[in-house]
Amino acid sequence: MTEISSDVIRGYNDTIILYLLLKEPSYGYEISKKIRNLSEDKYVIKETTLYSAFTRMQKNGYIVSFYGDETGGKRRTYYRITEKGRAYYYEKCKEWVLTKDVIEKFISREECGNGDN
Repeated sequence: MTEISSDVIRGYNDTIILYLLLKEPSYGYEISKKIRNLSEDKYVIKETTLYSAFTRMQKNGYIVSFYGDETGGKRRTYYRITEKGRAYYYEKCKEWVLTKDVIEKFISREECGNGDN
């Protein structure tokens, strides 16, 4: 199975994470697991990439962190999207539509062997 190169997807890690936070707050391991599952194992985000994204997005005001109220064991750090984060997510969605439109002008399934290679 082919995996997506981190170089290809790097600019959209924040968007992917924000998407997962749109409905409810979550924590690192759960977000990582959801990315892997939703991508059907085609994209596995590295832990360092994930936590760098959390730090960057907190600095930019796109997410806030808080501790969960688990009992026993280590407390988890949860992340919640902010209104600024929602606005950023929707901007990145618009950007993706344009990006996809441009890239599809240069890549066709026929030329790439229908993705079977």
